[in-house]
Amino acid sequence: MTPIAFSGNPLDRASYRRSDAAWLAAQAAGGLYLPFWQNRPFVADDRAGFLPWRADWEGAACVFLGLDGAQPLFAVELPGDAEPVLDGGTFQEMRPAAFVLPARDTAIAGQAKALLDWHRRHGFCPNCGHATAMRDGGYRRVCPNCGAEHFPRTDPVVIMLPVLGDECLIGRNLRFPPQLFSAFAGFVEPGESMEEAVARELREEVNMEVGAVTYHATQPWPFPSSIMLGCYARALSRDFAIDGHEIEAARWLSKDEARARLAGTITDEMKLPVTIAIAHHLIRDWAMR
Repeated sequence: MTPIAFSGNPLDRASYRRSDAAWLAAQAAGGLYLPFWQNRPFVADDRAGFLPWRADWEGAACVFLGLDGAQPLFAVELPGDAEPVLDGGTFQEMRPAAFVLPARDTAIAGQAKALLDWHRRHGFCPNCGHATAMRDGGYRRVCPNCGAEHFPRTDPVVIMLPVLGDECLIGRNLRFPPQLFSAFAGFVEPGESMEEAVARELREEVNMEVGAVTYHATQPWPFPSSIMLGCYARALSRDFAIDGHEIEAARWLSKDEARARLAGTITDEMKLPVTIAIAHHLIRDWAMR
């Protein structure tokens, strides 16, 4: 199976060591740092632009990513409204960068983005409202007022392709770019299994009942911090009805048509998901069976 973007992170996260402040300080002294600015990683020569620490970064939010062999890697979030000028590269939006970065760099940058974004959003204790402090290289925040501990969150999202025979159902969300059709998706709710979430979302979005749900693959998705649970669901009939609130259109797609569209031999205005999305892999892997 072709690697899915943002997966395959090669770093040793050293979770058993990062609570040791002295060890972490020693890693920081010899570390390389991936700068971020306004959620954008620094990219140099189509690689993640890791740099030695600079004195003018003092006070910037910094998280430990892990060990690349013996090399400690960190990410640092640079403040300010004006884009910092660093030699050799530029700050790029994460989605476009994922098309040019090597797979390992995409995964590492995705990890960094998700961590930094969580800290940006969770500077205060939800228990008492007091400002919290970063610990464990960015994998924990502690409230000095009430003692509560808080950990980076990952939100599970089911993304699924209903299939029946040699056809699958694809849909067009109101928020999609023009002409894009894709798999269906939704957040897993409290007290709900992955399979139950798949069935509920398809019932809500296209009024479709499904039988067996099978897991295919997962994808870390740092926008801001989700884990996409890729599934297939066996449709019980071809009948469907769009909800008109989230989904504005849906249609059945045959394997032959999917293969032709993926190969670029059908060139009308309809678009399938881009290669960095797990929805692309769900459609492609099903079509190529």
